[in-house]
Amino acid sequence: MLMKEIDNKLSIIEKAIEDKKGIDLQVLDISKMTSIADYFVIVSGNSSSQVTSIADEVEDKMSLAGFEPLSSKEGYNSARWILIDYEDVIVHVFHKDEREFYNLERLWSQYERENTK
Repeated sequence: MLMKEIDNKLSIIEKAIEDKKGIDLQVLDISKMTSIADYFVIVSGNSSSQVTSIADEVEDKMSLAGFEPLSSKEGYNSARWILIDYEDVIVHVFHKDEREFYNLERLWSQYERENTK
């Protein structure tokens, strides 16, 4: 994938998350360590409604830009951990309690943190 397109995806996703007041946004560059994606975007919401709101905003903004997820949002109904797969960028929207429990940042700690907000 062209880096310019990936940068565009990341920019759209980050703006959508900021618009919905996502908490502790992390962008992990995993491109050199795995073939599943180039980046993980990880963010938290304080409530189930904020989690779904963030996921909806990401999907809406990405769709407007011509990017569709590979499949439907995983975990949307429970609103505890929603995963949206944009092939080279995978978005993880956590309820804050679930994020603390699963702690993906720790699991992927050997990977470079490209951006911390």
